[in-house]
Amino acid sequence: MSSRKIWETTEVIICGCGPTGAMLSAYLGRMGIRNIVIEKEANITTDPRGIALDEDGIRLVQGLGLYDWIYTEIGTCMGEFKFISGTEKDLHKPPILEIVHNAPAGTSGHVGYIGHKQPVLESKLRSAISPTCCSLRCGSTIVGIKEDKDWVYCTYHNADGKDHNVRARYLVGADGKTGYTRKQYLEPRGVMMEKFHEAFYEETWVALNWKMTLPTPETHPSFPLWELGYKPKQVYDLFFPSEFRFLCNRERPAVCGRFGLPEDRLWRFEYLVDRSENGDRMAEPEEMRRIVLPYLTHRGSRYNLDQDVQFPEDCITVLRCRPFKFSSRTCNVWAKERVILCGDAAHVFPPFGGQGIVSGFRDAISLSWRLVVLCRYQPYKRNHERVLAAWYLERKQQLRVSLATTVRNGELVCERNLLKTLLRDWALWFMQLFPMYRDRLQRGGRKTATFQLRHSEGMPFIPDLNGGIYMPQVYCRTATGRICFTDDAIYRAGSRSLFRVFIYLQSSAEIASATEALHGIECWSRGEFDSHNIPIIVENMASTDIIQMSNVFQIASAEEFSRSPLCSQRPVPLSYNPFLIRKRVQGTFVVVRPDRFVFAACNDRGELKEAVECMARYLYGEI
Repeated sequence: MSSRKIWETTEVIICGCGPTGAMLSAYLGRMGIRNIVIEKEANITTDPRGIALDEDGIRLVQGLGLYDWIYTEIGTCMGEFKFISGTEKDLHKPPILEIVHNAPAGTSGHVGYIGHKQPVLESKLRSAISPTCCSLRCGSTIVGIKEDKDWVYCTYHNADGKDHNVRARYLVGADGKTGYTRKQYLEPRGVMMEKFHEAFYEETWVALNWKMTLPTPETHPSFPLWELGYKPKQVYDLFFPSEFRFLCNRERPAVCGRFGLPEDRLWRFEYLVDRSENGDRMAEPEEMRRIVLPYLTHRGSRYNLDQDVQFPEDCITVLRCRPFKFSSRTCNVWAKERVILCGDAAHVFPPFGGQGIVSGFRDAISLSWRLVVLCRYQPYKRNHERVLAAWYLERKQQLRVSLATTVRNGELVCERNLLKTLLRDWALWFMQLFPMYRDRLQRGGRKTATFQLRHSEGMPFIPDLNGGIYMPQVYCRTATGRICFTDDAIYRAGSRSLFRVFIYLQSSAEIASATEALHGIECWSRGEFDSHNIPIIVENMASTDIIQMSNVFQIASAEEFSRSPLCSQRPVPLSYNPFLIRKRVQGTFVVVRPDRFVFAACNDRGELKEAVECMARYLYGEI
């Protein structure tokens, strides 16, 4: 490189500080990896783009210590998803299918989905970024990237218009599907966005965000429902019901529902643009009103009135109305040399499953610890292409499940053929006559949370020891009686180890023998683990075995969780299985990765020694 330039040096450069980039920086900071984030916008956009976050996304936000803000500032449980068939413009028509997301605890202890306000989510993620490890450079535009065998070099401009030069071991493009990293740097090198052939989808939709104010008898004295005794909040609930709706209207499919906190009164409506129509034209005010307002007009007969009733238009503020091309695509590779893609830069989703942001979150958490491996454990190994290829091949397995589920939801909503819609409605009606199928349909099949990786060369887990399972999360109780999540017990702050190990027991009577089996773990792990600080999770604690040890946690019930502060402002959990870890993981000594995947689940000291030594060899690039 030119000797005339002075290059600021860090370990990782992140291009883009949207949700994916912010989460990646925050997790890198928690692991002690220095990073510089280059963001072209001066401030967080006020436009709410993504609005849904599933239980996996909630869990990863929790992992940054942000749980207290999830239901108080970021969003609200989305409750039920109602699928409504027919061509009537009626949000209150009985649904052909209801999926319940508020009550089941799933495999994460969280609700199925929250409807979030993305600007607040991004603000909270940025608050979790470490000021000692990260430097956020807003209002900065990348103008050049180049590499050599040891470094990647990035040049950017900020408000002063001058060149600023920074180099790092790795550069991550989290700058979206039109960002510089992929479009300008990697595409000329053969990295291309391809159709996801197993579940391909591509259509144009118009997405609008509205913010409502409440009509009152003083502001709208002629509104007919006042005479029937309705209050302003009741009127709002009538026209903008709390449940999210998928409008399976063969004339024009649409989805709509609230997001953000209840007091925000935000509403999203998205509708399909026919291929013969122009997306920009269909987003113009008159077209938007023609399509959406019929859903906000109730027949007078519903209230025994002569005239129809429409929600007052002057109580609606349009925050956004624009077309988007939604598609299911992924890049052929997500990393080339020392430049990496994640989030929308690596893959894009249609809008039927709330998987866009959370897939970027999964990229971030699974990439973050591998960058720690490369920067801290293997700085001179030149093993990065193998490590990164295993990363994105794992992620593509997960992505395939998410995309397939999303596209199936889209097919359910977007079917236009009359005969096929009749068959769909009849099949759903018939299946729900049987309790087993009805319950399965209503749970919505939260498959990404029960996902298990298929092993191939270089992937960091031991399949013969039940590795590759996505570890469930349940509730537990500390020695002082405080309720917490098992992730908070396993990934406790203060430990320098990258991977974590914990002991899972059915009875407290097994604690003594289990801890004896840990003898030698410091040596096996090359100092990664401290036998005196390994969490012990116990199902049943006998009164005679109550142990006041900070590393012992007892499985807690749904009722205990419901009474705790953690359940404030969210629904109480139902269908909760406190023994999910034992059922899924099936091991006494469990080695887990930072991305919540099991590295190995062991039943005796011999298996534990094998697994921990294998983990250490992986960390130091010896396998």
